Amino acid sequence: MRIVISGVGEVGTHLAKMLSGASHDITVIDDDPKRIEEVAGMADVVTIEGDCTTFAVLKKASVRKADLFIAVRPEESINIISAVLAKQLGARKAIARIDNNEYLEPNNKEMFINMGIDYLFYPEKVAAREVINLLGHTSTTEYVDFSGGKLSLVVFKLDSSSPLIGRTLIEVTADREALPYRTVAISRDGDTIIPRGSDQFQEGDTVYVIANQNDVKSLMVFSGKPNIEVNNIMILGGSRIGVRIATELQDEANVKLVEYNPDKAYKLTETLEKTLIISDDGRNIDSMIEEGLSNMDAFVAVTGRSETNILAAMVAKRLGVKKVIAEVENLNFINLAESMGIDTIINKKLITASNIFRFTMNTDVQAIKCLTGCDAEVLEFIAKPNSPATKGQIRELDFPHDAVIGGIVRGDRSYIATGSMEINAFDRVVVFALPSAIARIGRFFS
Repeated sequence: MRIVISGVGEVGTHLAKMLSGASHDITVIDDDPKRIEEVAGMADVVTIEGDCTTFAVLKKASVRKADLFIAVRPEESINIISAVLAKQLGARKAIARIDNNEYLEPNNKEMFINMGIDYLFYPEKVAAREVINLLGHTSTTEYVDFSGGKLSLVVFKLDSSSPLIGRTLIEVTADREALPYRTVAISRDGDTIIPRGSDQFQEGDTVYVIANQNDVKSLMVFSGKPNIEVNNIMILGGSRIGVRIATELQDEANVKLVEYNPDKAYKLTETLEKTLIISDDGRNIDSMIEEGLSNMDAFVAVTGRSETNILAAMVAKRLGVKKVIAEVENLNFINLAESMGIDTIINKKLITASNIFRFTMNTDVQAIKCLTGCDAEVLEFIAKPNSPATKGQIRELDFPHDAVIGGIVRGDRSYIATGSMEINAFDRVVVFALPSAIARIGRFFS
């Protein structure tokens, strides 16, 4: 595909690297020469320095030939203007990053579609929703619903008390045909393994499982950690993510929000009426203890600084907080943060990639989730009539070894995939795939 990316901040740079690695023809636009120089050194892209809201720059980027125009500058208004102009100049699809929830309301969304913008995405809203889902499933490190919740991807780390440790996959799944879940991957020491029958579970493994939603709770006994009810939450950072989490949870839990900036903290008291707003420095351990950190069921660190979030999350963990979540935007810090015992990492770059990546696929992809703890994606396909996936049992499909079919949704019913199962036309199929397989698996469903 020919793809034009407007804005090469952290999100745009990550997209440029990811998409250029998938053999797309990428052009990037930015008005900052330093950022342009940096992205040119990281990815195989054509760079254009200039204002993405001008006809001259958009024409220079050949947007009229673009299959996809992605506007990911920090300024919402610039993204909307450049996406509209790109579409009018001939881009096949135009998508824009926004930071206003009003725009996503159905009636308002339709206005943007009429203007020519195919898709609006709000990474902070998706991140907040992920955190809220995780607070409802505290023994998981990631939790994603597919097909409206009929199937779920559940990710958990094996504690020392897990009954899986020392057992092989075949031992755990003896009655494989009747199981309501399927292990699709194991992450260990930075490597992602598509497990086979003889692979053995080890303490500290991160396990990825596709499950029927009704069976998620029974599955969590394998993590070795109890699921806790979250009644008391402390949020560090009055960021958009922090405010959205507080807004959605303040009616059903006791929420404290700690914000370093006194003026911002004061303004938040006007909008978050049922949240206790505290103006303090989250890096000050004594202050955090005084504010009752050790009595919290959950702690969520979502300031604009990864280092602050990691340090504060470590303090919370050492004080005995059961569920600790940190926003880590520096991708190089993710493995470090996980090795320090932080339960869950959220990252807006990966959230944005999940939102955009499906537009680059040449088949009908309903959803993609780029996973935080491993170099892999989970995709939801719709099987087309007469596609290769519908031509026999799953074990006969010659499916790539670096991908695995986890589950199938057929109408209102969901099924965990087994080798003897057949895929029908229009089935929704959830697939776990390593990067090496992604370019090959789409053809099975087309």
